[in-house]
Amino acid sequence: MHKRRRKLRFTFLALIFIYSVFLSFQYLENKKIEIKDKTLVKLFLYDSFHIKDKDDYMKKAFNVLVRINSSYDNLVEPKKLVQKKVKTKEIREPLVYIYNTHQKEEYLSNQFNEYSIKPTVMMPSYIMEEVLNSKNIYTIVEENSINEILKRNNWNYAGSYKASRILIEEAKKKNPSLKYFVDVHRDSVKHDKTTVTINNKAFAKLLFIIGLENPHYEDNLLFTNKINEKINKYYPGLSRGIYKKKGIGVNGVYNQDNNKYTILIEVGGKENTIDEVMNATIAFIKCFEEVVKDEG
Repeated sequence: MHKRRRKLRFTFLALIFIYSVFLSFQYLENKKIEIKDKTLVKLFLYDSFHIKDKDDYMKKAFNVLVRINSSYDNLVEPKKLVQKKVKTKEIREPLVYIYNTHQKEEYLSNQFNEYSIKPTVMMPSYIMEEVLNSKNIYTIVEENSINEILKRNNWNYAGSYKASRILIEEAKKKNPSLKYFVDVHRDSVKHDKTTVTINNKAFAKLLFIIGLENPHYEDNLLFTNKINEKINKYYPGLSRGIYKKKGIGVNGVYNQDNNKYTILIEVGGKENTIDEVMNATIAFIKCFEEVVKDEG
């Protein structure tokens, strides 16, 4: 009798255990994996892979920080990258501040839908940070939420530039060494307008915006022109030029009255792929780096 009770109790507990395991697997199977932009940068900047299946993706995603292999023209020495980043945070004064007034602007992400990945304009910002830091041009990316500032102040979307101005001023207080300010956006026009092939490689086109209602816009225009000329020299066809804006329905200043080295760049459009965006961002960095070094 006692043996039978023990057997029944064991069977009952075993069934509970099996059912618990089943529920756990169901939970894991149904739960979508959210990967942030900064992880995407590491995946693409150092691994440059194309997703084939879920296992392939997960393996690469969670090993990328351990196994870093640069495949983009040896932009950095991979094994030294982490050490350089630590030095940047501990002993270096940042020179470049990168931010996104419209943080939620997204790019095409069909290949990542299964994993709930929605690459935004913060991705090219993180690429800039990684590569510029590796080149000893010390850079920080703004990660505070523009949306939260809008909510706190009861501002609508049109108040985004007021919100980013708050973050700019705060960054300047914390980091008086900041000299260059780059606001990264993306356009909303069609893929054929925002894409170009150069040497058999697809790039998202670049567009610069200058606000003519900034009383000192000529200074910003001069600096932007220097970068744009470099782009035209090294990557003919990559730049869509410099678009000057003023009047009803536009901001007209875009925080460029902050200083003469404040620029606004649109990296591609909503239909550009991650690869196209990254190729364009790296091209921009090369030109931006040369201009910054020329400025001294």
